[in-house]
Amino acid sequence: MSKAPDKIQVKNGNLVLGYSDGQVKTLSLEYMREECPCAGCKGETILFTTYKGNKPEIKTPEMYKITGIEPVGGYAIKITWKDGHDTGLYSWDYIQTLIDSQESGTRQEYTKLI
Repeated sequence: MSKAPDKIQVKNGNLVLGYSDGQVKTLSLEYMREECPCAGCKGETILFTTYKGNKPEIKTPEMYKITGIEPVGGYAIKITWKDGHDTGLYSWDYIQTLIDSQESGTRQEYTKLI
């Protein structure tokens, strides 16, 4: 399980995470938004049926700006994007997965859960 950072900043289009051991990790806001883990964006499986999420057809610069970050327990953050989208919970484990995969441009695959 990934640990929570001690400091979170939004800087130059990135989420910058600072840790007590001196590590600093950076995650692109555009990549974070494109990989929003909510059911509306990525889809979900309910009663053996998989529903695909609806990606926005029109993308605007406002989609990639953050207006708020709230902690969710000790395991995640909830981000409110400038266009009003706020249903994705980014766990520390998921954020670490995104950090690890953003350089290669890997997209997170959500397949049928059952």
